Amino acid sequence: MTGADFQSLSPLLILSGGAAVLMLQIAFVRSVNLTATLTTLILALAALSCVYAGQIEEQRVTPLLLADQFALLFCSLFCAAAAVTALLSHDYIQHHGDEPEEYFLLLTLSTMGACVLAYAVHVASFLLGLELLSVSLYALIAYPNKSILPLEAATKYLVLSGAASATALFGFALLYAVTGTLEFSTLGTRLGETISGQPVLIAGAAMVFAGMAFKLSIVPFHLWTPDVYDGAPSPITGYLASVAKAAVFIAVLRLFLEADLFRYQLLVELIGLMAILSMLAGNLLALLQTNIKRMLAYSSIAHIGYLLIIFMAYLTSSDRALTVEAAAYYLIAYTATTLAAFGLLTLISAQQVERENIELHHVTGLFWQRPLLAALMLVAMLSLAGIPLTAGFIAKFYLFSAAVNGQNWTLLGSLILGSGIGIYYYLRVVYYMTRRPEHQPTEPGTTQSWREFALPGALIAAILLLGTMPQALIAFLESIL
Repeated sequence: MTGADFQSLSPLLILSGGAAVLMLQIAFVRSVNLTATLTTLILALAALSCVYAGQIEEQRVTPLLLADQFALLFCSLFCAAAAVTALLSHDYIQHHGDEPEEYFLLLTLSTMGACVLAYAVHVASFLLGLELLSVSLYALIAYPNKSILPLEAATKYLVLSGAASATALFGFALLYAVTGTLEFSTLGTRLGETISGQPVLIAGAAMVFAGMAFKLSIVPFHLWTPDVYDGAPSPITGYLASVAKAAVFIAVLRLFLEADLFRYQLLVELIGLMAILSMLAGNLLALLQTNIKRMLAYSSIAHIGYLLIIFMAYLTSSDRALTVEAAAYYLIAYTATTLAAFGLLTLISAQQVERENIELHHVTGLFWQRPLLAALMLVAMLSLAGIPLTAGFIAKFYLFSAAVNGQNWTLLGSLILGSGIGIYYYLRVVYYMTRRPEHQPTEPGTTQSWREFALPGALIAAILLLGTMPQALIAFLESIL
């Protein structure tokens, strides 16, 4: 490997070296404060190193990894989101679990898996990144061992996710038997030379599709989502809903682009059908929820449905770069918004040891007791609903433009209908927060730490900045795609 190769892989090298440092630190000095600080610094340094790695031209590092601006953009996003998760977890984890230091090590390893997925252009690196991400999440979901609910959620995710991974792996094995390659671009070339309709090819493609649909919780592979989101600790739920899903989506999008799978119209139309089902089912099921975590779980299913619009739009659009830009912008906006929403739930439930059960009535009067945290949830709910001046509005407008450009009217109608339904249950949370509590406290609510000011303020600023001044990010996306 050359110096340019090492430079292009600097985020991965920092994360892997940082994981080793954390293991040594935990072995010799057990300190939650030290581990959390080191983890945040490692993740922040990895995010900043993406700027250094981006100074060189697109670099192919072995057949497994492609270091381009697209990969580095999302690698930096994943590291920044993980750093926010680590800060949110600092107070939370001290009240949950007997060995809190390993929690931050697992978070670092999971983030490294997400970054590998951003780089992956080969089935081997794709599966390595996917399993590094997933295996770390199995433990993170079950980490607060003082409650039975996280263990139940982790068991469900372990069994079902393991089955999905095995299904996808066997599907890739069947594709390899037909094409003789595992490299994304070569795989696309060989598929073009292969006679379509072969039973082995169809079976392999179906198995890969089913495995990835589970990882993204696309309808009808979504049933695990509400139980796992509800049982997992709030910081990890936010991480799972944002970083984990975004990493898998980016890897699948890279597979479609590198292998030119958009030429298979039936496959893309099937994705379009599942997008409609996800948008409608996710929003309708969210209407029935009184538990905020379960509501956001079904909401995440709907948002994945929104994102899947870009596959049909890419197939029929005259401006294909616009569809990829729309997907990238949406993922960035959704990550910031999701972290904001679950950040509030984390700060509310940091002191709850028995069980996190955030019902709508639990946030009654939050505007009067803890106004900054209520403002965070307000901005997050408005952004998820796609209200103007928030990141969610620009993101949905981007998707709207891509769908119009591709003349995907059915998908566009589902997007509008789903967004209309979503406005009700998002604003229902705001309504409960603005209600006067029955027993008004004699003093304003006290804050637990500086994080209740710094992190909510930073996330609110990011969401509003993306919603009011998106030109810089849009220009950057246009320059790299």
